Amino acid sequence: MDRVLSRREASEAVHDYGWHFLLGTLRTSVPVGSLARAIGLAADAVAVCGSSADRHLRVDARPQRLVLTLQSPDHAAVTTRDVELARRISTAVKETGSPMTEPEIGTGAPRSVQLVEIAIDALDIAGIRPFWKAVLGYADEAGAEGPEDPLVDPVGQGPAIWFQQMDRARPQRNRIHFDVCVPHDEAPRRIEAALAAGGRLVSATRAPAFWVLADAEGNEVCVTTWQGRDD
Repeated sequence: MDRVLSRREASEAVHDYGWHFLLGTLRTSVPVGSLARAIGLAADAVAVCGSSADRHLRVDARPQRLVLTLQSPDHAAVTTRDVELARRISTAVKETGSPMTEPEIGTGAPRSVQLVEIAIDALDIAGIRPFWKAVLGYADEAGAEGPEDPLVDPVGQGPAIWFQQMDRARPQRNRIHFDVCVPHDEAPRRIEAALAAGGRLVSATRAPAFWVLADAEGNEVCVTTWQGRDD
């Protein structure tokens, strides 16, 4: 039976395969030179996953890169099955001579893969959650159907939404911020680039789980990793 892995177990299990653990998923990026190449590699990944492909594998094929994501939908987490599928895919991709998860220059900061979430501060999470679910056309995450649980895009195109409990009204500060989840070994470079671009460090007290940064006008963003979250 597939076993759900801890954050550390999942990260360490796939490190040598060219994958990263991000927010309950395994993710890798393969540079390609054409959409045809991306689709061909995606087909190879589906083939080696066999009957598990439809349940565990998500594919984003673009002319410049192929992004592959693995997760057990029953648990909204990474399992031993996902690690095995990552190993199979890595072997198949490397046999074609393609590199996996190569850092690149995107918007000025070196990056390979990432996931973005939107956090909404609220006094009454249960009261506002239905609005955001309806207006975005979102759904409950697998195994998380409570009145204060996160919301996800059912087709996997938009960022997840989660709600942060406020203890008092804060009308003069932003109440929506981005969480940018990056591979743990890329976080320092991302933060350095953001600070060099005019940002400031608000807090590092919860690092390496997350660092709070802000732009010149005080709008906040958290750079997050899996580290510092396991008991």
